[in-house]
Formats: sequence, C-alpha cells, structure tokens
Amino acid sequence: MTKKQLYKDFFLHADITVMVALLAAIAGTHLALYGASFRSAIFFAAGLIGFMFSEYLTHRFFFHLKAPSNPFFLKLLKRLHYDHHSFPNDLKLLFLPLWYSLPIFVVFVGACYLITDLTDASAAFAAGLIAMLLIYEWKHYVAHRPLQPRTKLGKWVKKTHLLHHFKNENFWYGVSTPFVDAIFGTLKDEKQVPTSAFVKDLEGR
Repeated sequence: MTKKQLYKDFFLHADITVMVALLAAIAGTHLALYGASFRSAIFFAAGLIGFMFSEYLTHRFFFHLKAPSNPFFLKLLKRLHYDHHSFPNDLKLLFLPLWYSLPIFVVFVGACYLITDLTDASAAFAAGLIAMLLIYEWKHYVAHRPLQPRTKLGKWVKKTHLLHHFKNENFWYGVSTPFVDAIFGTLKDEKQVPTSAFVKDLEGR
C-alpha cells in the first residue's frame, strides 16, 4: 500500500472528514465573530488538555469494562473497543464513530457554556476538543498502519499503543500521548509487565 493511499484512507474517512469540517466551521466562525484573544487561547488549550484526560479515562474505565450481560450494551462496547482489540488493524474499527463522538462533544461544550456563560470561550473550547480528537485519531491510525513516525516522541507513542494491544491491555491507555499514563501509574517498563492472555479478547475476560 502506498503512502498516498494510506493518507487517503485517513483523510477521506467519513468520521474524519466530518470532524475536520466541523473544526473549520467553528474556528472560522469564531475568528470572524470574536477574532483572536488570550481568553480564546486559554480555552482552546483547555479543550486540548480536557480531551487528553477524557480519552484516557474513557479508554480505561469505559472501553475496558468487563463484558456486560445486557445485549445492547455488549454490542455497543464491541463496536467501540472490544472488536478493535480482536482485530487491531481492521480499518473499519480504527475510528470513533460519529454517533459516539458527536453527542459526547455536545455534552462537553454544553457544560463549558453552562459554567462560563461565554459563547466565544465555549467555541474555543470546542475547537480544542476537536483538534485533539483529530490528533488522537491520527496517532491511533499511525499506530495500526504501516506508517513510521519520524520523531522519537512519535515512535514512543506508537510503541506504547502497540504494547497495549499486544502485550497487556491493562497498561498504556494513552493514545494521543502516554503522559497521562504516567500520572495514573499505567506507564510501565514493558519488561516488568507480563503478557496478558486477554489482550486480544476483552470480551472473554
């Protein structure tokens, strides 16, 4: 597969295209109505950081729940994550579906607006969330496709995510960055972590 095809598979994927368009619309409208400001920069950064922590906590405590008995909830988790562990390189399972990411996005941005009562700040926060979501999706994509990062940080991020998939599912939850793992104690030396029997079978734990 050529690099051109790999890039097309990412940027032309519907879930990615919609989020890129949404980010462009929010950022363009914000700049047209409010311009650039220090407050907007702060809230944009808050969106970036907020997504990183949300990504980690969701991955660890929701996506890795033990298989529920409710058929609908089980089907939901299978699509969101269980099947991705079983078939880690399946392109159809790499991206967060819009039916999941968009409602979560609305809830977070709505909460920001309720707390601040500031439209410009909430829009900047929204842009930060989507920007970090796209970074997350790209890092995740690179980890599972034949693309080699050029930087040491990029190579480290790819390595830790593959350890999560092929070594032990109980560590290395961060996808966009492993630094949040360091805060919560799940960033480990791979030599100190046993290989899990369920790393490709979350449903069977």
